[in-house]
Amino acid sequence: MVLVQKTILFCQDPVTGLFVNNPEQYPSHAWVRDNVYAVQAVWAMHRAYQKRAEFDEDLVKAHELGLNCVKCMQSLLECMLRQADKVELFKRQQKKSDCLHAKYSAKNKATVVADNDWGHLQIDAVSLFLLTLAQITASGLQVVRNFDEVAFVQNLVYYIETGYRTPDFGTWERGDKTNQGIRELNASSIGMAKAALQAINDIGDLFGDGSNVSIVHVLPDEIQQCSAVLCNMLPRESFSKETDAALLSVISFPAFAVDDFSLATLTRETILATLGGRYGCKRFLRDGYKTVLEVIAFCA
Repeated sequence: MVLVQKTILFCQDPVTGLFVNNPEQYPSHAWVRDNVYAVQAVWAMHRAYQKRAEFDEDLVKAHELGLNCVKCMQSLLECMLRQADKVELFKRQQKKSDCLHAKYSAKNKATVVADNDWGHLQIDAVSLFLLTLAQITASGLQVVRNFDEVAFVQNLVYYIETGYRTPDFGTWERGDKTNQGIRELNASSIGMAKAALQAINDIGDLFGDGSNVSIVHVLPDEIQQCSAVLCNMLPRESFSKETDAALLSVISFPAFAVDDFSLATLTRETILATLGGRYGCKRFLRDGYKTVLEVIAFCA
């Protein structure tokens, strides 16, 4: 508990519950993906204390950790809910300027950059949020509080269900390998969308009381479409990327989106053989992040 407090909860805003991961370069910027992964860690501790509680103080710690998770997830949902009009536009036109933002202010939940000043279109980030929402709800924590939020979660399902044919900027917010802002169809985004749709479909109702009014509907055909496209793309990530470390989150935690064990093994071995190094894995081949060429091009 002390380690979680010092490394994770220390970065959580006491008012909004959002996490800031880079206060030096991006003060008060809270990325959706980073916040959800932080919630996953805190939620795991909550479940551990809940399962192995021997004293009342363990139950208190479990309750506190659960509230931290719920607060962050509710704040993320509220951030997206403020852009509900953009979701409606994106469902019709799928323009990158109409997508949900990838990061928000940890202080007031407002947007921090303009629509076209960042690679906001990241299907995997919204999918990861929905996947975690389903898992947390299934564990007994209630994130969704009213019917308006239920309707918006249903809209988020519509937002990601065509992920198998929606080019986005991917996990690294760059688009294609050359970092020129060109969107691509990314296997990591498709896999996360497939996992999220499956989880939402399995969870039933979002209130946890068995009521029909809080059920979110998912078309089984969309899950199968995502699965088919994903299996045909692996172990490749996209048109420009031979493979990508982001695929590890698809074949294993948190998505576990690949049912074919041999395909998952092939993807893992390809990633390790192609991207593996002494200190871990590269993001992808010829990654130009913060290299001289990209810095010069950015400054120009």
